Amino acid sequence: MAVEALRCKECGERYPLDARYVCERCFGPLEVEYDLSAIDASAVRARIESGPASIWRYADLLPFATPPASPLPVGLTPLVRADRLAERLGLGEVWVKNDAANPTHSFKDRVVAVAIAKARELGYSVVACASTGNLAQAVAAHAAAAGLDAYVFIPADLEREKVLATGVYGAKIVAVEGTYDDVNRLCTELSAEREWAFVNVNVRPYYAEGSKTLGYEIAEQLGFELPDRVVCPIASGSMFTKIARAFDELVELGLVARPERGGPIFCGAQAAGCAPVAEAFANGWDVCRPVKPNTIAKSLAIGNPADGPYALELARRSGGTIEAVSDREIVEGIELLAETTGIFPETAGGVTVAVLRKLAEQGKIAPDERVVVLNTGEGLKTLDAIADAVEVVRIEPRLEAFDRAFGLAGAAAS
Repeated sequence: MAVEALRCKECGERYPLDARYVCERCFGPLEVEYDLSAIDASAVRARIESGPASIWRYADLLPFATPPASPLPVGLTPLVRADRLAERLGLGEVWVKNDAANPTHSFKDRVVAVAIAKARELGYSVVACASTGNLAQAVAAHAAAAGLDAYVFIPADLEREKVLATGVYGAKIVAVEGTYDDVNRLCTELSAEREWAFVNVNVRPYYAEGSKTLGYEIAEQLGFELPDRVVCPIASGSMFTKIARAFDELVELGLVARPERGGPIFCGAQAAGCAPVAEAFANGWDVCRPVKPNTIAKSLAIGNPADGPYALELARRSGGTIEAVSDREIVEGIELLAETTGIFPETAGGVTVAVLRKLAEQGKIAPDERVVVLNTGEGLKTLDAIADAVEVVRIEPRLEAFDRAFGLAGAAAS
């Protein structure tokens, strides 16, 4: 059993593995601490390769003594080589980690699977969350599969597709008049009053560990090698930093080696209408100034990101960057990925691809780099974003009407 305790990321104070998320000494965030020194790397690799087709193949590196029973399989999503996207951008090797292939079509299934498994282990019968949409769906689905009651708290202006796709699982939906940060503040208050497991509040340290499985899968799917660069969306900043931690753990175990050029380099992607981390990076700040979100990328619309300072540190330490793109660029990013790979991303994926294109156009990515881009959700969740970008040609049911519409008159005769 590698998991040892909860540890404060700021002062190092250690706590038992129960439901808590903030240090009593300095109010810093808590994370799960492991001791990997006694792990047999060859045995771990064998268990990974022979393990289930889910995140639980990495159970040795997750916060449980034994792999929990999980009624809804999650993870092992495709890593797709995107040669046409690479060619369009003038890059050598680009891969898309397509986490839309999860049960509720976003990466949030990973973090929720871990959080709910830990909540059940700790004896909770009710789970809850603050969400911009994808997390709400994941909590509702996994709670239904596990037979738990669920409450999901969302901003009242959330996309209708996401609200409907949450309600179908039977969860109680609470629409809050305000931003995600207002929703999260309310849930933090409720977590002190209710004996509920709020997946991204009082069991957040375990929830965040689910994001590590993205890093494990990327490395395994590349033949136990690391990429040179990762381009990843940033909302709270947790996923960004946890992928890096997963790579570090695999290196520490001796299961992978660092790329010859060092790294990987981590590049974060935000929407310009909610870019507190990108703004801090550009200005050389160590903390993020809270902002009020105004963007079509609602799944990234966290104006006061909890892990923003750690995302900043990672980008700088790895030689990366954190960039922001406009709503117009987001739509173009969605279209670019769809047209070159057949993968239809939600707005967060459009943000990420737009930043990839921005970096490529600025010459910041070497032609021989192996780049992995994260698509964290399914485009059918955010159809309104591309409603004005799709052109439909309307014709009468006659051959000449078709030829005239597409300038093909006389083509058949010639």
